[in-house]
Amino acid sequence: MTGKFYNNFKTATLLGLLTALIMWIGHLLGGPQGLYVAFVVAAITNFVALFFSDRIAIATMRGQQVGPGNELYDIVAQLAARASLPMPRVYVSPHPAPNAFATGRSPRSAAVCATAGLLEMLSRDEVAGVMAHELAHVKHRDTLIQTVAATIGGAISMLGYMFMFGGGGSRDGEGEGAHPLAALLVLLLGPLAAGLIQAAISRSREFNADLAGAEMLGNPMPLATALEKIHLKSRRIPLAVNPAFNNLFIIEPLNPMRSLANMFSTHPPLEQRLQNLIGRETTGMLRYAA
Repeated sequence: MTGKFYNNFKTATLLGLLTALIMWIGHLLGGPQGLYVAFVVAAITNFVALFFSDRIAIATMRGQQVGPGNELYDIVAQLAARASLPMPRVYVSPHPAPNAFATGRSPRSAAVCATAGLLEMLSRDEVAGVMAHELAHVKHRDTLIQTVAATIGGAISMLGYMFMFGGGGSRDGEGEGAHPLAALLVLLLGPLAAGLIQAAISRSREFNADLAGAEMLGNPMPLATALEKIHLKSRRIPLAVNPAFNNLFIIEPLNPMRSLANMFSTHPPLEQRLQNLIGRETTGMLRYAA
């Protein structure tokens, strides 16, 4: 109960901070009128994120739903039953980059998705390890905050565009719109600020999902080897996805601006995740040719 309360408290805190960030940006760019616009944007964004974020994420990855008889579906069904979770919807994305994610506002509306590249590269046990990690996110209700945070990050950029190209409201009531440079600054820095807030929480959630997934599977090694394989292969194959969705994936997708992306990374380093899973003394045993 304590852990669930703490998780819900962190979720509410993050949503409050991101919503306040949108409203502050609106006031900065458009004064009182901008504050009202930002409030409407925040309300619509939270509604869309709450009820449609899973569909947006799946559509972004061009996921195709699969059913009984599909190997991935059968693996997820076994793990969901073991974890006492409702059966999520299962999707396969055609992307060659190996990765996977979970989405949905609650366990009853959850969905999991794996790329074709991941399914081709990993053994059945390793795929089960990855899916156990994703179902742990579902069980901890991480999927709601991950998709909402991504959607709100996009809303911040939308606000910048509105005030830069629409003129915005007046800070003094005399009709003078927001300065275009201020709006441009919001377009650049707003999503980064949202990312920093989100990353502060999502990193700890990755550690927790790794451990819970290993416990669900009964063995940490399949997930540990899968993480290293995905990490090595994903450094070669980019995944063309909006950076706002990076936090959804089991391994952060390849970003061409890698040095800048590392400053705002939503995932802990691979070495730390392996040590968290199997201990420092055995981490060095995992080595695969790049």
